[in-house]
Amino acid sequence: MKTPPVVSPREWEAARRQLLVEERQLTHARDALAAKRRRMPWLAVEKEYEFDGPQGKVGLLDLFEGRRQLIVYRAFFEPGVTGWPDHACVGCSMVGDHVGHLAHLNARDTTLVFASRAPQADIQRVKARMGWTMPWYTITDEFDTDFDVNEWHGTNAFIRDGDKVFRTYFINARGDEALGSTWSYLDMTALGRQETWEDSPQGYPQTPPYAWWHWHDEYDGGAGPAPK
Repeated sequence: MKTPPVVSPREWEAARRQLLVEERQLTHARDALAAKRRRMPWLAVEKEYEFDGPQGKVGLLDLFEGRRQLIVYRAFFEPGVTGWPDHACVGCSMVGDHVGHLAHLNARDTTLVFASRAPQADIQRVKARMGWTMPWYTITDEFDTDFDVNEWHGTNAFIRDGDKVFRTYFINARGDEALGSTWSYLDMTALGRQETWEDSPQGYPQTPPYAWWHWHDEYDGGAGPAPK
């Protein structure tokens, strides 16, 4: 292996600062892209969809768990997929391993769920084996086909206005590689991180940055006791 040169601390710092210029440009470009996502038109979801959950049959609206936004990752765990019945596909399992604590997403009025075609008994078994805690539902109809995740994994974002549900964005293929953190999930939603520094349409909910952060067991609203 031909390695890069070994240099002095001063030369190393100079090289790092040179790359830092491009890294900052990339960060600004990523912020600008997220701002465009927040201005994407919404697509009304007119069909009724049904899923199997731990407590029985539920609809798409139920997956929101009363929150305003919903993110659905289509994981491949079903007969015919490599790993069945002991594991979901290795790529989808890596995505599952990277999901951060959901209390932070919930604090931004956003719910993340996984969805597959495996029966609930198998889903609960593999969740226990892998130590995953995200809500995970069984697809029972054309949801995967209608939302472009019948042949490949992908992540759909939705928002609701009362009982009306709208599709707001979709990420798949290598785009899923960047997801997993609270920030990356919020950046794909219609409302974003909901912080005052963001370039969002007028009237969007926003709070000062950092002000809403808390320990995951001390959020108000069901994730833990109210912050003090």
